[in-house]
Amino acid sequence: MLRNTHRLPAGRRTHPGRRLRAFLLSLLTAAAPALSSVGHPWEVALPGYRYEFPRDDFNHPGYQTEWWYYTGNLETPEGRRLGFELTFFRQGVARPVAPPKGANRERPEPGDATSAPAGDWRVNDVWLAHLALSDLNAGRFYHDERLNRAGPGLAGADLATRRIWNGNWEVRFESPSQQLQAVSDDFSLHLTLRSEKPPVINGVDGVSQKAPGPGRASHYISYTRLVAAGELTLAGQSYSVSGLAWMDHEFFSSQISSEQMGWDWFSIQLENGEDLMLFRLRRRDGSPDPYSAGSFVPAVGASRHLTASEFTLVPGATWTSPASGARYPVHWTIRVPSLALELTASTPLNSQELVSRNSFWPTYWEGAVTYKGTRAGKPASGAGYLEMTGYDRAVELQR
Repeated sequence: MLRNTHRLPAGRRTHPGRRLRAFLLSLLTAAAPALSSVGHPWEVALPGYRYEFPRDDFNHPGYQTEWWYYTGNLETPEGRRLGFELTFFRQGVARPVAPPKGANRERPEPGDATSAPAGDWRVNDVWLAHLALSDLNAGRFYHDERLNRAGPGLAGADLATRRIWNGNWEVRFESPSQQLQAVSDDFSLHLTLRSEKPPVINGVDGVSQKAPGPGRASHYISYTRLVAAGELTLAGQSYSVSGLAWMDHEFFSSQISSEQMGWDWFSIQLENGEDLMLFRLRRRDGSPDPYSAGSFVPAVGASRHLTASEFTLVPGATWTSPASGARYPVHWTIRVPSLALELTASTPLNSQELVSRNSFWPTYWEGAVTYKGTRAGKPASGAGYLEMTGYDRAVELQR
């Protein structure tokens, strides 16, 4: 789902808002020469893009914004339920420029992005990473974050090494699996992820359109069914865990329109092997935007694009955040008539809100949910993740 350029909230413990603000400002200040000298337009997501894998699993520096977004529901052998989120996020500051043909690379010009050692610290991108754990049985929610420039290998996404990382949070693509690792003060996570389905290209003709006009879209890839197994360490104890994960990868250079207030995004993994991705862009008056969309991924076979007219997402009971005052719908009714599908979405843990402590990133709700309902007249159930953004902005507008 197309998320805000500065979507990553401040962590609860590791980096107070003022330190993050100062750090990001220092990065952008250091990047000022690059901003003034490059002046090359960013690429935008247009129809006809030719996807190639594994190339498109990694970095696309010609686009201004890019992320790799992992979520999943896990369980221990004893039945303890947990949700996790690990996001790697790149925000372009200056578009890198290839050297002119015939240029002498042994004596780079001052400030050249390829020069060393200054080139190692040049800020073409800001790299962020976000980690969260929902302990659904205990009713606890943990989150942490990272913010870096690429520097001499501090963060990045690299096809040559098949790696996406920020510090010691990383995912390594080791065909046919992905190895995920993240370590924080509160918990650590080590997972092996094996995809049961090929990557899904969301949208139409290679683009997921989010607003009217050429390029107001993203290239949007999903791995909708990653079988997960590994180890979680929490409060000094280690647990074997297994379950299902989901990965979204988007790259683009255009943001949502000023008329769009936020969005509600659902990943749905049904026990019958079918998967759905649905998102509802919300306009300022609360109505769904016509550029809302989704994808249906059968247990076997090709995925199918879903337009906004093919499904409804109806909010129900709400939870009011004591931190932000935002009222989040934590119960939903989902209908897709063409699939004879009707589900209710709910969560055992209402408090899965990430509250921003600075002006750069929004406050939003991101958490594990379960689904129950019917598919073609038969009982259906599953699990997934729900993201809701913009509800804190509604509180601000009311004040």
